[in-house]
Amino acid sequence: MRKIVKTLAPRIGTLAATALAGGLLTAFLVRVSPGFDVDERQLDPRLSEASRHALQQEHAVNRNVLGFYTHRLERIVLHGDLGTSSSLNRPISQLFRERLPVTAQIMAIGIAGGWTLAFALALPAVMCRSRVVRGMAGLFHQALLCLPAAALALIVFDLGGPVRALVALVICPRVFEYVRNLLAEAYAQPHILTARAKGLAGARIFARHVLPSVAPQLLALAGVSVSIAFGAAIPVEALCDLPGIGQLAWRAAIARDLPLLVAITFLVIVVTQVCNAASDWAGFRRRQA
Repeated sequence: MRKIVKTLAPRIGTLAATALAGGLLTAFLVRVSPGFDVDERQLDPRLSEASRHALQQEHAVNRNVLGFYTHRLERIVLHGDLGTSSSLNRPISQLFRERLPVTAQIMAIGIAGGWTLAFALALPAVMCRSRVVRGMAGLFHQALLCLPAAALALIVFDLGGPVRALVALVICPRVFEYVRNLLAEAYAQPHILTARAKGLAGARIFARHVLPSVAPQLLALAGVSVSIAFGAAIPVEALCDLPGIGQLAWRAAIARDLPLLVAITFLVIVVTQVCNAASDWAGFRRRQA
């Protein structure tokens, strides 16, 4: 029990410090960005002078970044209140509940598809001696690696393709090279070379000898791929008009919605840190076993 506490305590401390620093940095960058005090609602000719004054007062509260951030942390920690979106005029927790399932679905499709495609490319590249097969796999990997998520989203969206599967094309090249190197190292082990020389079936060798030897590294990579999927989903949702957290972040940035941007930053940091900690812990437990 003490060993678990000693292992988790630094992770929890790092997560808390990273979330606090990330939220403060986000609030500061939004505050100093051009057009922070501009509000589209002020352009409405139907607004009265009192309404315009109320909008100016609303922005005045957010000018003191440290004061705003301290108050926001107090509400989140003590009351579990994420606040209200100033641009959408709705509770942030409600917005998250509505949009998280869309982002989770996109991430799940992306992770499953990306890993499947990475293994489909890595296994032939390792087991096949043909330079053509290895070259084609490497060329496909490099082509996907050079294309940013936003560019892929625009291409697939213009072609009318499955935009919800776009995250798979982002994850695949980042997983492929690591998986290929792991498999190549595993297949070069003496006991696996002996099993192949004895004529054992390739599927049996892979399931009983190769996969268990690379499982700890793959578990660590799985946690990292969740973070990659979450980051890739943001531009995909924003450009393809999918009602997820990414689209919400884009709208909050356009509207200079400080409470919503800080809450989204907390969400991104927590998801990233938790996934990385879980992957490290799973890999550690696997090595101990």
